[in-house]
Amino acid sequence: MNLNPIGEPVNILVKMTEDALPSPTAIAVTKITPQDTLRDGISEAEFVKYVQEEIFTPNTIAVGYNTVRFDDEFMRAIFWRNFYDAYEWEWKDGRSRWDLLDVVRFTRALRPDGINWPVTEDGKATNRLELLTKENGLSHEHAHDALSDVYATIAVAKMILQKQPKLFNFLLKIRDKKEVKKYVNLDDKQPFVYASGKYSSKFEKTTVAFPLTSSRNGNVLVYDLRYNLEEILSADNTGVDVVLEDSSEKLPDKSFFPIVKELCFNKCPAVAPISVLDDAAWSRIGLNKELIESNLKILMAHPDFAEKMRTRNEELPEFPKATEPELALYDGFLNDTDKIKVEAVRNASPDRLADFHPDFDDTRLPELLLHYKGRNFPRTLSEPEAKEWEEYRRNRLAAQAPKFIEELKNLYEKDDFIAEELKLYFESLM
Repeated sequence: MNLNPIGEPVNILVKMTEDALPSPTAIAVTKITPQDTLRDGISEAEFVKYVQEEIFTPNTIAVGYNTVRFDDEFMRAIFWRNFYDAYEWEWKDGRSRWDLLDVVRFTRALRPDGINWPVTEDGKATNRLELLTKENGLSHEHAHDALSDVYATIAVAKMILQKQPKLFNFLLKIRDKKEVKKYVNLDDKQPFVYASGKYSSKFEKTTVAFPLTSSRNGNVLVYDLRYNLEEILSADNTGVDVVLEDSSEKLPDKSFFPIVKELCFNKCPAVAPISVLDDAAWSRIGLNKELIESNLKILMAHPDFAEKMRTRNEELPEFPKATEPELALYDGFLNDTDKIKVEAVRNASPDRLADFHPDFDDTRLPELLLHYKGRNFPRTLSEPEAKEWEEYRRNRLAAQAPKFIEELKNLYEKDDFIAEELKLYFESLM
């Protein structure tokens, strides 16, 4: 808990699977080619087993930089397609997760003293990890290399803990959704300070929000008290369409940011009571008490608005319909019978897998099992299964090829070596 490394560092490559084309643009950044992963990497199945047993151990906090909304989604997906529970690593046996990006945003907005804050070439505030480390003389030799990024994240955490320990420990505590609900709840509605990537960098990604109404999955819709609701409604004929976070671009003034957005309790939101705002912080986020009180009074004068927003939000599609079982993670939970069979799949040896055909209740699992064997244990496929896997693989690659080729052409102008490696890899796959 003092942010000191324990044990030796681990840096693992995972083999590229034969049913996916990498992003040339991403590889130009990381400099890790598919050939590197095939030479030095382990299979997805081996990786997930290692992570489950050695990394996400009891009473640990999984933490990174923009991980809750980015990396964690990848972790859920890789657990799911390799027949592990997609969620247990986040909560079971005293485990939890946290994200330093919103901690950085909150620190910059509320307690920035003692830290050098980066801006872009055109003067806009930015919290990119490699720029934050550079501005503060912290070691980050190979940005976008996994292990180097981990060391940089630890260094940034240590800096904030040293400079602003009260804020750091407060946000660490409220990674628990029960703690968040002490400040954001519909039973005792109070304005609160809220930092989110959805808000404008002009105001340090931070505003004063108000719990408006319930949302899906036990979450809550919150209203940004930066805005006068009557002005918003007069700018829009329907009175509802422009306010939800995915439709704010309909407003004539493009400087508007989401007026109503969903706050997810399980995504470690950075929130605090408005008492944390001193005069300097009010100024940095472009607000004042009088404006907040005025806009809250106007919001309260429209009691039907919250119900309109709740109804409109429920009408929005939550997820696009999945086209393959790997993408159907959020289409439902497994029943207890299938959970036992899923555990048997991941524990099965390659010899056992060859003749293992569980009678799953969930329609996603038979095809997922075929793909799992094809990616990790291709020798276990029967002749009919091998043909089915090959057809799926070729169709998937064909769908990804146009974008890959377009990116590859652009890459030749910047990095001949990486581009040529990717061309050879592409030809070998196809």
